[in-house]
Amino acid sequence: MAKKAASNGNGNGNGHDKVEVLAPEVSDQSIRELAQVFKLLSDETRLRILFYLALSEDGELHVTELCNRLGQSQPAVSHHLALLRVSSLIESRREGKHNFYSVRTEHFGDLLLSLFAAAGETPKNKKYRFHDFVLNYTGA
Repeated sequence: MAKKAASNGNGNGNGHDKVEVLAPEVSDQSIRELAQVFKLLSDETRLRILFYLALSEDGELHVTELCNRLGQSQPAVSHHLALLRVSSLIESRREGKHNFYSVRTEHFGDLLLSLFAAAGETPKNKKYRFHDFVLNYTGA
């Protein structure tokens, strides 16, 4: 654990009081990987793809269905899907000539829970709205 000095603000006015706060050490590689994931999630189309996949009735969608929902061409959507697949946020399944995509819940679900936890205590059964998406958080 890395230590970080912080003022405890006990009010004696000298500003020299320090408290040792333990912060977890994070490797440079982990920071780079997390930054890459956030770059991927900062794109509106990729974020929409993730939510369409996460909220789909069957848990997966065909590329054509994603194109229709997004109003984008197949090459554009496939480009976004390839970036998400390489990052391990989604996975694909081939059935004949068709590719179906689904969210890798063990990765993306953990990421969402981590984001909620980092934002503070999240009440159970809270709904998060992202434009026309609603994400329900029921707590762990």
